[in-house]
Amino acid sequence: MQKPHDSRSLLRRSLLGGVVTACLTAAPLQAASPEAVTATPKPSAETINLAKPPESLDVSPMPVKTVEAYPNLRISRPVIITGAGDGSGRLFVASQTGEVYVFDENDQDVSEPELFADFSELVTYKDRENEEGFLGMAFHPKFKENGLLYAYFTTSDKPHVSVLAEFSTVKGSNNQKGDPSSMRELMRIEQPFWNHNGGTVAFGPDGYLYVALGDGGKANDPLQSGQDPSQLLGSIMRIDVDKRDNGKAYGIPADNPFVDKSDAQPEIYAIGIRNIWRMAFDSKTDLLWAADVGQNDWEEVNLIRKGGNYGWSLREANHKFTLNGNGSDARPDLIDPLVEYPHTDDWGKSVTGGAVYRGTQTPMLDGYYLYGDYVSGKVWALKYDDSTGTVTENRPIEASGLPVFTFGQTDSGEVLVSTMMGGGRIYKFVKK
Repeated sequence: MQKPHDSRSLLRRSLLGGVVTACLTAAPLQAASPEAVTATPKPSAETINLAKPPESLDVSPMPVKTVEAYPNLRISRPVIITGAGDGSGRLFVASQTGEVYVFDENDQDVSEPELFADFSELVTYKDRENEEGFLGMAFHPKFKENGLLYAYFTTSDKPHVSVLAEFSTVKGSNNQKGDPSSMRELMRIEQPFWNHNGGTVAFGPDGYLYVALGDGGKANDPLQSGQDPSQLLGSIMRIDVDKRDNGKAYGIPADNPFVDKSDAQPEIYAIGIRNIWRMAFDSKTDLLWAADVGQNDWEEVNLIRKGGNYGWSLREANHKFTLNGNGSDARPDLIDPLVEYPHTDDWGKSVTGGAVYRGTQTPMLDGYYLYGDYVSGKVWALKYDDSTGTVTENRPIEASGLPVFTFGQTDSGEVLVSTMMGGGRIYKFVKK
């Protein structure tokens, strides 16, 4: 995604008309205890700077490369790639402009996929404001039975407003067609700027919906939302879409870390987020992986824990952030990333989060977290040892060199990666 323009100005503005009103005078709260929900990653012993790796870290090239998964397929700005979890073997690819296409994940010759749903009239997207648009989509864990799916997008009915909504499939279609007219709005969040909208939505192993929100945009976290749990911006939310609590269109899980805090949003699961560009659960370990895009100097990859505070904008990755006067040295209550890499030509300048490979086509990748960089087009395979809380491998993979737009995963566990270049292409990982 386009890196934010730099600005030193501070904005004092309330976020009205939705779930949250920004309270910029409230003192930031300490994060709740990062205890487990289903699976808790162990705290990393020390952040690894990938540009200066320890001798124990395996950085040898992986004997794997990316090739086009569907050579005849072109989908403009393919921002979401996912299965439905319904056993159908279908793969859904969504454009950032709001069209969702579907085809058999094994149909390598597909060229004209079916249009599953067209949400474009509900969505606004502009090339000059390219962090808005249709940004997230997830299917209900019981989609096969209830036909429900969830989307996060920039609404066309008001500038710079993000909407989280529930949709159903067309009645009588046997879940073959999505119905844009069925929208049930869960929440809307006014964005102070067009960038840093985050947007990943994903169901966790606990059945709750997780939503990654950016800090609201511009540079230097002008709203200081990253450390302010009275705002939803700069956080990961966790909600129960199967319930309705206290007049809300959704429920609040009873064990959410801020649920009993009067001056915090009960939807919040973790704070200190700048702009997560893709997060994903590992289907085997239940760990939640997230890549948070940096600002001036560093990109980072994290494992997300309940109640965790990931530092922004006190810190940028494993470093004190100095551009807004609120920087902090390392603290026990601030979680530093597993790995970081600097803004250089050798690495890149905008991390794109991926997923843990659990497929069968390339067995040597099993258990590796695959991620890349939007600017450099590079891709890596990271191996994490949960027993010690350390990264043991970060190995480069031969890739196309095109901007790494997004990652996704089929229901069979294969990991796919896309670029918006060349009309919008999708790649898979194969042994050299």
